Amino acid sequence: MSQLLLQKISVQFGGLLALSQVEFELGSGEIVGLIGPNGAGKTTVFNVITGVYRTSEGDVVLSGGSILGKRPYEIFDLGVARTFQNIRLFSNMTAVENAMVALHCRSRIGVIGSILRTRSQRKEERQIREKSREALAFMGLEKYSDTIAHNLPYGLQRRLEISRALASGPKILLLDEPAAGMNPSESMALMEDIARIADLGITILLVEHDMKVVMGVCRRLIVIDHGVKIAEGKPVEIRKNPMVIEAYLGQPAE
Repeated sequence: MSQLLLQKISVQFGGLLALSQVEFELGSGEIVGLIGPNGAGKTTVFNVITGVYRTSEGDVVLSGGSILGKRPYEIFDLGVARTFQNIRLFSNMTAVENAMVALHCRSRIGVIGSILRTRSQRKEERQIREKSREALAFMGLEKYSDTIAHNLPYGLQRRLEISRALASGPKILLLDEPAAGMNPSESMALMEDIARIADLGITILLVEHDMKVVMGVCRRLIVIDHGVKIAEGKPVEIRKNPMVIEAYLGQPAE
């Protein structure tokens, strides 16, 4: 059974058809790239999966059950986490506090327990902090745990976003241009980290313009253009696909 299945998804904003009959599936532990030109609809796909946008047509199935109509926090609770094209950290909080936010969403202690600082609340808070530090360490940020987020270099802020998503214990991780603004060595290290995340059994859907990252880490690619899926296959197949070359990679030399 597919872990995530998009069935003929269409999204319309007024007279604009942002997605048209887009469908694909993700298997457990896969790393799949979603590529296409600017404005092709890649982030719209992410917003549909995470419940930010409603579909005009089609269905999104997670582990055998439809998630259409569910709110973003409900889909997050089901194990779908994401990062964003534009960094969305809590800039005045420390790195570990940013990661803790993801786990506080799963806290079992209510408002009263937090106010009274009960024994159970203090124990859960210690566990949340410990798991958050583990997520930071996985992404190489352990020594920056107590650093204010806006004081981190840009590349480390990108890593912190991924750490925060990982801290939530996701089944599926949606990465929206995680290598944006990184230098080649940072991008290479990120490729290795993405592979390690998949080794944990986490399914990854990756939107990225850096073709070295995409071709180097993804097992399968899905290409969309003007909201329509135009190709799907292994990277070596996508490189040679005439429609992809024309729409995204550029016309081949004569």
